[in-house]
Amino acid sequence: MTNERLKLPENVESIDLWFVDLLGTHRSLTVSKKVFIKGLEEGYIPKLDGSSVYGFANVEFSDMKLQPDISTFRVVEDKAIVYCNVLDASGKPLIYDPRSIAFSVESKVSDEGFQSVWGPEVEFFIFERVSISYQQPWLQHVEISSPELTPRNSRHYRADKSLYCMASPVDSVLDFRYNLVKELKKYGINVECHHHEVARGGQVEVNVEMTNLVGAGDSVIKLKFVSKNLAYKMNLQATFMPKPLYGENGSGMHIHQSLWRNGENLFYDPNDEYAGLSQLARYYIGGLLEHGKALSAIVAPTVNSYKRLVPGYEAPVYLVWSVGNRTAAVRVPVYGGNNSKRVEFRPPDPSANPYLALVAILAAGIDGIKKSIDPGDPVDENVYLMSEAKKRSLGIKELPRDLKEALDELRSDMEFLKGFIPKEVLEKYIELKEEEWRKVSYTVSPIEYIYYLNI
Repeated sequence: MTNERLKLPENVESIDLWFVDLLGTHRSLTVSKKVFIKGLEEGYIPKLDGSSVYGFANVEFSDMKLQPDISTFRVVEDKAIVYCNVLDASGKPLIYDPRSIAFSVESKVSDEGFQSVWGPEVEFFIFERVSISYQQPWLQHVEISSPELTPRNSRHYRADKSLYCMASPVDSVLDFRYNLVKELKKYGINVECHHHEVARGGQVEVNVEMTNLVGAGDSVIKLKFVSKNLAYKMNLQATFMPKPLYGENGSGMHIHQSLWRNGENLFYDPNDEYAGLSQLARYYIGGLLEHGKALSAIVAPTVNSYKRLVPGYEAPVYLVWSVGNRTAAVRVPVYGGNNSKRVEFRPPDPSANPYLALVAILAAGIDGIKKSIDPGDPVDENVYLMSEAKKRSLGIKELPRDLKEALDELRSDMEFLKGFIPKEVLEKYIELKEEEWRKVSYTVSPIEYIYYLNI
């Protein structure tokens, strides 16, 4: 492949090679134009130290290669970017590379006669300033500045009212979102809609076009990258932390999905009076609910995730399904017809590795289809307000209450992921996440001083 074929402008002197580690951290390595062109001729760029990347390799086996996915190559103003898959020293796909896993799964599902379509809805916060000071190694003070959190500000709105879809000037981040849409378009991401979300503090939701599995993962990585960098340029801070503010809604990453075959939406059935949903789609939902607890460790993968997953705040705590019910883990949107029929899985949040999350969700759904797992009757009432006795009588299960419980559930329910995510990858993932859980859980937090200093 030549420089001319790639259409590299003269002012582009280097290329950013993007990849993602096992925990979902976006990483970038920059090479010169000359090295990049030579790498394309050889099929890889041998420049990566895998021992310094979460979950990739130990120091004694650390030499790795990056294989550019030329279909993702893009020039943005005076720089170029390209997504890469990671190869081991022998030139084989690294089993711990989440993007390579997503590629192999997409091919596997295609061989089984399915094409999967995905549409992430990503929520996050925009703050004016987040200041963290450490008086002692175990004691920290966090100060968050936002016009919507300051009563004196003219844009303040009643604290007991939702800011969902509020107009400016109450919506303090409208200008940011307009600029974000323009920036994302430069990176090849088309935004279908965006709005202020429920929480104060500048909570944003951005919906991107539905696409295939790998493309949806790429879109999430680009969205987070562009949002963070745009916020920095505007003297703001974007955070995809699931629950940054106590008493406010957290940020989710609801995943819309459907399965297709030869241009036909397999989730749609015009004869189904309840939801226009096919039996295959119901089995798919059955898989999501059956494996929902284990999925939590991958789709809600931080200690902070479980401060979002509490009753109220539109958080999907209960493993039930319904049409339009936002207290259910699986929601079937009521709008749209044949081409729009899909299911929405609501437990994920934007701290998840998007490639692993989508692969794990798909694995659960496919398992439901293969085993004809009945999702049970839909629950069309507010589960938050339901009595414990009624929930028990209906057999309603809850998501794990913390990350440790979720990891235990994943360890005991991994079989459905066989053929999708290698066992070695899951074991490494659990090891890294358990270490994270220990460090965060065992660290003394500021609120403990408020409660316990004078006891």
